Amino acid sequence: MRKRYSLAYNLAIFILAQIVWLALLGLWIYWYVSNYLIFEKVGEKVSPQIVIDTPNVFPFVGGIVLLVGLSFSMVLIFRHLNVQIRLTRLYDNFIANITHELKSPLSSLQLYLETLNTRIVPPEKQKEFLEQMIRDTARLQKLISTILEISALESRKNKANFELYDCCEIISRLLKEAAEQFRLEDNTIDFNCDSKANISIDVNALKMVIDNLIDNSIKYTTGELKINVSVKTSLNKVEIHFTDNGIGIPPQEQKNVFQKFYRIYDADIPNVKGTGLGLYWVKEIIKNHKGKISVKSEGKGKGTTFIIELPIVKKPHEGRGKNE
Repeated sequence: MRKRYSLAYNLAIFILAQIVWLALLGLWIYWYVSNYLIFEKVGEKVSPQIVIDTPNVFPFVGGIVLLVGLSFSMVLIFRHLNVQIRLTRLYDNFIANITHELKSPLSSLQLYLETLNTRIVPPEKQKEFLEQMIRDTARLQKLISTILEISALESRKNKANFELYDCCEIISRLLKEAAEQFRLEDNTIDFNCDSKANISIDVNALKMVIDNLIDNSIKYTTGELKINVSVKTSLNKVEIHFTDNGIGIPPQEQKNVFQKFYRIYDADIPNVKGTGLGLYWVKEIIKNHKGKISVKSEGKGKGTTFIIELPIVKKPHEGRGKNE
């Protein structure tokens, strides 16, 4: 709430400053015009010994230019201030999310270790504790790797290993692997592909894209999860439509979901965990593949569709070499 008030305060100051500049400009114009009209009316009747200079147009025009410049500068200052406030809010959210993501597995690890250290635990329970501790450490490792991968993507330090794959085969394989990883029921994901196209991808990177989209669907679905993935060929590109039956995304939120640290809050699912980096990561990976990603949703409770566009690559015997 504090940041909202700060934004409103800055907006009020900006509007007040603009009113002051416009009022000053109006007074300046009024002074110039009134003096000019007075001179036009009485100038010829005044004694020749009295020298009356007409208002000089150059200071007048110069003053207007300066005022307009100051007004434009105020607009730029306000715009940059607004961007900084927004970035500060996003970073605050990120720190809060990261703190929560780190605290939960660390607290779990501490609890299990203290229990093992202070009590006699049966072998069966020890095995259960150790398995949970391994899962918690894997969760921490994944979180750290995500942050490091984001940094590498932005700085372009990571070198993707692009290879040529049949579109239907590779996506089907990655979906099956993801279903096993997330322990989904056999009928959870419905896959349809009518494309015979080839795409040049880093298979590990595309796996991260699919894993993140499925993870989002799981987090933001309150009932039985259903995912439909369809692949279509359009001119020189492949379109992958990833649709779930989750809570959906409000229209005003759709343009923001790919921004770094941005997370959608929904009162129906208040305890969704995450860092706000998943979809940003997805966007950067697709961009590295010279593709595009967009999102569609008819609103709350009506599911979400992510559309991934990747360029088609022809094999050498089809008239084009392999795309590296």
